[in-house]
Amino acid sequence: MFYISYLFSILPAPYKIGINIWAFEFMKIIASAPLNIIMNLLASSFFVVLPLIALYLYFIKKDKNVYTFAVAVVLFYIISDLIKNLVREPRPCHFNITGLNWINNLSCENSFSFPSNHASVLTGLGFFLKNYKYVEILYIAWLILVLFGRVYLGVHYLTDVIAGIFLSIFLYYLLNHFRTKINSVLNNIVKKIFPKLALK
Repeated sequence: MFYISYLFSILPAPYKIGINIWAFEFMKIIASAPLNIIMNLLASSFFVVLPLIALYLYFIKKDKNVYTFAVAVVLFYIISDLIKNLVREPRPCHFNITGLNWINNLSCENSFSFPSNHASVLTGLGFFLKNYKYVEILYIAWLILVLFGRVYLGVHYLTDVIAGIFLSIFLYYLLNHFRTKINSVLNNIVKKIFPKLALK
């Protein structure tokens, strides 16, 4: 754990990395009060979107992958948050970044920045929808807006989001190897407790 913290301590500060500077300069151009409201609403929309997807997979599609989907939500978050607390990178909104005052006027989260939990959790979940074309397209469009909002709101650097995306994809493919077993075990548990709710 010490080596991870040390590695990030010797890397350039995120606010000195060109891609992050460019991203915030772009946000500065498009920033507006209405967009602030929209991005703040999108930030919390996963509380609605993820349960709706789980219900869709479970009750409409009768897809056993809903079990692995639920495990993925929890596992991806735990791993992302563990890395976040090891790296302990301050969020950009905690700094007085010259010329980007709209960031500092928005609510700033107190937890750490790297990687983005939204990116780390939500990106990989999209793969569970690959058999449902139109739902997958809607999910990807929503995901892009949410991740865009993480940078716009100043709670993440673009590099935090990019790292979260790659982490999430890696975790999905790792978890996918155990998908059949997870689905079977959890469905058997449901079968014993609530037989009528078990998937065939």
